[in-house]
Amino acid sequence: MKANERVDSALHVLKGAVQKVLGAELTTSVFGDGLNGRLAVEYDKKPTQEQMDEVESLANQKIAEDVPIQMIEIERAAAENKYGKVIYDKFPVPSHITKLTLTIIDGWNINCCLGPHVKTTGKIGQLKLRKFRARPARNELEISFELV
Repeated sequence: MKANERVDSALHVLKGAVQKVLGAELTTSVFGDGLNGRLAVEYDKKPTQEQMDEVESLANQKIAEDVPIQMIEIERAAAENKYGKVIYDKFPVPSHITKLTLTIIDGWNINCCLGPHVKTTGKIGQLKLRKFRARPARNELEISFELV
């Protein structure tokens, strides 16, 4: 199992927790290097430490559940019809792409993403939030994490 598979998968788990706690839906950027990652989402205020603790706790609960991470290939029109625009982030898929690869953690997160991913959330390992930074001028929240 490669580190980038774990980090990419952790980004999906973290995004699901961020959506549930903060209601932030659009990813503006992602980054992964080794066992470290960063998720930036569209968000217009600074969350409290308690909210971020809840994000970390929920993410680790989902990891501990060891649920499947599925990747499916689907026609774009069918994906949009079934899931809506939630499959896209701030960086849209070019309009000429007619088949999408969706990464799905059932009931938690669904996004267009080519991977690579681990097969189940339990393979991610524990996620530890390192810091978060609100950037009101950019309407953005950056969350840095490491896998331990």
